[in-house]
Amino acid sequence: MPLTIEDWGRTAYEDAFARQLERVEQRLDGEIGDTLILTEHESVYTIGARHGAEKHLLLAPDALASRGIQLAKTNRGGDITWHGPGQIVGYPVISLARTRDLHAYLRKIEQLIINVLGSLGLAASRRDGLTGIWLDRRKIAAIGVAVKRWVTYHGFALNVNCDLGNFGGIVPCGITPAEGTVTSISAELGCEADLAEVKQLLAAEAQELFRANDQSED
Repeated sequence: MPLTIEDWGRTAYEDAFARQLERVEQRLDGEIGDTLILTEHESVYTIGARHGAEKHLLLAPDALASRGIQLAKTNRGGDITWHGPGQIVGYPVISLARTRDLHAYLRKIEQLIINVLGSLGLAASRRDGLTGIWLDRRKIAAIGVAVKRWVTYHGFALNVNCDLGNFGGIVPCGITPAEGTVTSISAELGCEADLAEVKQLLAAEAQELFRANDQSED
């Protein structure tokens, strides 16, 4: 079956998380096939399951409120990051029951983003020992996943036209300024990117990558 793409538009993080868990249960029960959810969240800092991640929040609660940023704890892997307008978040709900290879799945997610950025003229890559996708020392996409009975959820966040100042309230993904900075597609291109076009590229590339993955498992 081809990968199904769902575009949820703008969502609140906790609402989208609840809907995502519904999709996971539907995938486990065989009610749906593999699915990629694309969305933009309202501004939120999410704290992952890594020990000590909450220490990387630099703002007091009143400062969060004044900036209109929510705070949410989540069970994905990784540290703290920001989600918000101008950033595309992708949630693959994909069964790994046949391969049970989480590392190969993560490489697919990384390659998905690298290929899409390449289509836009940006030569992105992985960095040894650090998560996410990078342009030299500038991180352009974060990755944090979880698995339930070999069905994936959570996923990736690709900075497109977002306000990078929002990352200043945290140590994003636990990466210090000495290790790297955060960037976006628009910052790299010097102009605003077409969000709909980037979504289309992600959808097309994901369908190709995961269709190839299905064929290799048969």
